[in-house]
Amino acid sequence: MNGKQEFRGLKGLKKQRRIQIVALAVVALIGSTALIGYAMRDGINFFRSPSQVVAEPPDAGETFRIGGLVVEGSIIRGEGTEVAFAVTDTNATVPVRYTGVLPDLFSEGQGMVALGRMEGETFVATEVLAKHDETYMPKEVMDALKEQGVYQDPES
Repeated sequence: MNGKQEFRGLKGLKKQRRIQIVALAVVALIGSTALIGYAMRDGINFFRSPSQVVAEPPDAGETFRIGGLVVEGSIIRGEGTEVAFAVTDTNATVPVRYTGVLPDLFSEGQGMVALGRMEGETFVATEVLAKHDETYMPKEVMDALKEQGVYQDPES
C-alpha cells in the first residue's frame, strides 16, 4: 500500500466512526426520552371533584386526586389506622376509605384533597392532605366549590 491509499483508508475509518457515534447518541437520546416518559406517567395525577367522579367515573385503576369538604358526621374510625369518611362538593358525595395517620387538621366540614383510586363506588386513598390554617383551602377544592356556587372567598 502506498501513502495515499492508507490516508483514504484512515479517512473512511474516521467517517465511519463518526457515523457510529452519532447513531449511538441518537439511540441514547431516544432511550432516555422513553425512560423519562415512562417514569412520569404515574407522576401526573389529575384532580377531580366528587361531581366529576360521579358524572364521569374514572378508568379502573386510574390514580387521581379528589377534593372537597369532609361531610359532617361521616368520619368512622375502624381497626388500627383505618378510617372511612365522605367528601362532597355539595352536589355529589363520594365515600373515601383510608388506612394511615390523618393530618392533625383533618376534620369534618373542612377542605381536603386525597390521592388514590376508585374501587367500586369507594375512593381508596393512599394519601390525605388537609388545610393548614383557618383561611387556606386547596386551590383545586376552592375552584370546584366556586363552580358549584357554594364557596365565598373570605377575602372578598
